[in-house]
Amino acid sequence: MEKIKVYSDFVCPFCFLGKKPIEEALKADEVEWMPFELRPEGAEPLDPNAPYIQNGWKYGVQPMAEKLGISMILPDIHPHPRTTLAHEGYQYAKEHGKGNEYVQNVFVSFWQKGLNIGDIEVLSSIAQETGLEKEAFEEALRTRKYKEAHIKALQAASHITAVPTMEMGSAVLQGVQSAERVQSFIKQQSVTEGSACSIDEC
Repeated sequence: MEKIKVYSDFVCPFCFLGKKPIEEALKADEVEWMPFELRPEGAEPLDPNAPYIQNGWKYGVQPMAEKLGISMILPDIHPHPRTTLAHEGYQYAKEHGKGNEYVQNVFVSFWQKGLNIGDIEVLSSIAQETGLEKEAFEEALRTRKYKEAHIKALQAASHITAVPTMEMGSAVLQGVQSAERVQSFIKQQSVTEGSACSIDEC
């Protein structure tokens, strides 16, 4: 079966919530995680205390998390971290056969532990927890060894307007979906939408 590409960002709550049904519907080797930056360098940083964020959390994210049985917190980090280095770390982890595990651990570190995933030391500890060599990982981030690989991956996401977005061939499934809907998408390759983080909203 063709791999399903999943475009996501670590600071998108719906991306974290959407991982569970995707993993229930697919095997790990059937998914290719693709980076997307909701707040790239130069974009306005996100204040978690902004009213629209607080309301979105209370009326959107929390009820969905409870429905899915996922424990989450709104990290008290001002502003929320950029994710460029976290994504570059993914390129390292992917090259060393730990991409999926790394993605999960970064999501958990931010949305369940409230850690600053924009910090190299934090990311290096996550890498070590994932089974990667901490010193080599940290050196790769400090020297920006995977900068070009990350940029190239971002170019592949130039058509994406919201995350999470699943893509299979020319078919797209956007937002948090049930495992059943994911399986149906694979069979039918239809287009639909659900709760997602757009560039202007998360």
